Amino acid sequence: MRLKDKVAIITGGARGIGAAIARRYADEGAVVVIADIDEAEARACAAAIGRGAMGLRCDVTRAEDIDALVRETVAAKGGIDILVNNAAVFDLAPVLETTRESYRRVFAVNVEGMIFTLQAVARQMVAQGRGGKIINFASQAGRRGEALVGIYCASKAAVISYTQSAALDLIKYRINVNAISPGVVDTPMWDQVDALFAKYENLPIGEKKKRVGAAVPYGRMGKPEDLTGMAVFLASADADYIVGQTYNVDGGNCLN
Repeated sequence: MRLKDKVAIITGGARGIGAAIARRYADEGAVVVIADIDEAEARACAAAIGRGAMGLRCDVTRAEDIDALVRETVAAKGGIDILVNNAAVFDLAPVLETTRESYRRVFAVNVEGMIFTLQAVARQMVAQGRGGKIINFASQAGRRGEALVGIYCASKAAVISYTQSAALDLIKYRINVNAISPGVVDTPMWDQVDALFAKYENLPIGEKKKRVGAAVPYGRMGKPEDLTGMAVFLASADADYIVGQTYNVDGGNCLN
């Protein structure tokens, strides 16, 4: 019960890594608010968790949705102690084929959405005066370039950089900002990733997923549950003295 009675918002929380964190947080005593662009899935996930969990619709590219998320969470749960900025989208293409539409969509969710959700929640945390924990989701793609994945890699590098800047600015309010950098994780998003690699690398469907899993030093792709331990740690009092760090949870793919 390391998060007993803490109120935690998890964006992109209705499936994959976000849903796994929501379940684990609830097991640790937190009251979870699952924010997702798919309201029906968010509510279904919250209902399955129970224990006061709440599902809300939130498109992180819309300022009014972010404001409503904060307002409704505070009204229903009395405040916000933890934010997990997990909402993200993926796309890939060779540099010569990258479109402005793809760039705008990826950066709107992965960077702009992350920044302004963080801002809105941090303002609430400052007003409450009791500090808080903010956890941004980066990626191993933010640690290094990949030939076909330039826009996504750049967006996740921005998450790592912004985490550092926000952490230095907000720690005076006892708001700890840190990040988690997953490797390849077997979630529904990987079906889209695999199909895109199949298109551009002329591979059978499923082949890229098999190859990247085999290449992980641990010996397999990650599971959403592999990320939950670090998410609990960074949200807990054990991480009070940790500021602006990005932790690799990737089976050994990136060493730094």
